[in-house]
Amino acid sequence: MKTLVRNLSLLTAALMIAPALLAEGEPAAKVGTLAPAFALPDPAGTAHSLEQYKGKIVVLEWVNYDCPFVKKHYGADAMQSLQRELTGKGIVWLTICSSAPGKQGHYEAAKWPGLVAERKAAPSAVLLDPDGKVGKLYNAKTTPHMFIIGTDGKLAYQGAIDDKPSFNPDTLKDARNYVREAVTALLDGKPLPVAETQAYGCSVKY
Repeated sequence: MKTLVRNLSLLTAALMIAPALLAEGEPAAKVGTLAPAFALPDPAGTAHSLEQYKGKIVVLEWVNYDCPFVKKHYGADAMQSLQRELTGKGIVWLTICSSAPGKQGHYEAAKWPGLVAERKAAPSAVLLDPDGKVGKLYNAKTTPHMFIIGTDGKLAYQGAIDDKPSFNPDTLKDARNYVREAVTALLDGKPLPVAETQAYGCSVKY
């Protein structure tokens, strides 16, 4: 019961924060500044807050499993491989779905475990954002759209997963993976070669 109350409190607090920040008219998430706080439920209803991962490198991946660009990465086991690689190094990977009910990519919570298992995905958690509040807080535009938060809590990278804005899986073999590159630099304590790129993919279905 205490855990449930705590989870609901975290979720309520995050939902109160998001609209307030959005009211300013500017995206709250900006590279070099503190990443906006949030809490979202996983398919089982457990709330995950950014605060609970304080001091860790956190990767945020916006997803829509029905998007051709997302299918490219998951169909070739590229996204899952990167998830396994980075979580194996202690990185937290949060996959977020902001598709609204009735829109492409939205599924009821009960279906998500099967969807994740079917794709052999390996994030730290899948989080559901059907109201789109956290997606808009981060100005997530596409699927995939990637964000990386450093151990200092600041947004270190935002943009595309790689430099091949195509849904052709053949482009993966010689792609420059910005996420792997950025996380490696953070782990090595070095400046990121690239901190912002233009995200590509399907529009987030708010």
